Amino acid sequence: MLSSFVHAPAFAAIVSVSSASSLQAAIDSARPGQRLVLADGVHVAEPIKITRSGITVAAQTVGGTVFTSGGFQLGNVQHVTIEGFVFDGTSSLDVPAEAQATRITRNTYNGNKSGASLSVSADDVEIDHNTFSNRTNEGVYLQITGPGSDIAKRSHIHHNYFYNHQFSGANGGESIRLGYSHKQSKSANAIVEYNLFEKADGDSEAISVKSSDNTIRYNTIRNSKGYIVLRHGNRSTVEGNLLFNSGIRFHGNDHKIYNNYVENTRDRAMVFGSGSEADSGPTSKEHDRPDRVTVAFNTLIGTGAVVDSDGGNFKPKDCVLANNIIKGSSGGVVSMHSGSVVKYEGNVIWGGTGGSMPSSGYKSVDPKLVKDANGLFRLTSGSPAIDASVGTYSYVTRDFDPQARSGKPDVGADEYTSSALRKPLTKADVGPSAP
Repeated sequence: MLSSFVHAPAFAAIVSVSSASSLQAAIDSARPGQRLVLADGVHVAEPIKITRSGITVAAQTVGGTVFTSGGFQLGNVQHVTIEGFVFDGTSSLDVPAEAQATRITRNTYNGNKSGASLSVSADDVEIDHNTFSNRTNEGVYLQITGPGSDIAKRSHIHHNYFYNHQFSGANGGESIRLGYSHKQSKSANAIVEYNLFEKADGDSEAISVKSSDNTIRYNTIRNSKGYIVLRHGNRSTVEGNLLFNSGIRFHGNDHKIYNNYVENTRDRAMVFGSGSEADSGPTSKEHDRPDRVTVAFNTLIGTGAVVDSDGGNFKPKDCVLANNIIKGSSGGVVSMHSGSVVKYEGNVIWGGTGGSMPSSGYKSVDPKLVKDANGLFRLTSGSPAIDASVGTYSYVTRDFDPQARSGKPDVGADEYTSSALRKPLTKADVGPSAP
């Protein structure tokens, strides 16, 4: 008796090919779940068109398969993974709006490109464990955009290495540009976390946020001209970042900036941006006044004005500076322009004076910071910052390690404990070869 079941024909889960043309043929007949592997070597080809959903296109070994021209062109596909390639020369790979839920992982974008090294227009794209390196021309490493006036939603950008952007112009060399000024009112809901930035010198903004409702957390920036900058948009969170010779600057409304550690040999570790307009319209390119922004539980170390504000006709309004450790070397460590409306409470200042901050907003006392084995200044037993916070900030439930805050939270980014967990990211933690 014949079986009533019809079995689907078997197909190989892994298909290995030796050339770009063979890879194109394999993609055109691929089935969901297949992994298509291109041999190591240098490939010069026209863009390879990705025409099938649910497949992985991978290098034989991570970093061993190099494109000097061509690259990949994604079509109307979903759930495609591109893994392990080097995009050198004029080669490229972008993610158009129709290629949703794409994953770009363990690739290297090296050298100068025309426009962004990687541009993402689709929703639900994961960009992880890549290296972006060695640009000298205008253009960003990673641009999150979207179709028309819309914004790409729910991008997850993590464990990438952004290195050595040396564009010398006045503007246009960011490592990450998250949106555009004309898309500032759109909710991107992106998460940018656990990325390492070194020599991010192509612009004063290493991470330039130009959209709303994003989370920037647990990144490390070292020795970079570029800051984390909330340039346009509202309601973003900047939490738990470790910045060395960098800083944070913000415009826009209703942001929460907390648990960050900024150690800068210069001044301006934290900058309240002033505005050339009170509230930006949806397409404005002007500087928006910060309204209702809370800067709390940060550890800020620098010289001169550690907490500063920009000039401009529209000063910060209804903002909060609370429960921060602000350590300077001399002079006024807080410099807020006259006319700013800021609530100050619970701050601890050492190494300078309160500057423009009223005496009710801080205590001038040594917080007893000691550098740990990982190079981070932490609280020590007996610090006057322990259990000294003021006010209620219910969303601050953990510190920068992150470990739970208990009882009345300690002032600054660190909740005192004998078991410190956090260390700055290194090249071993990010990029194509990282775990």
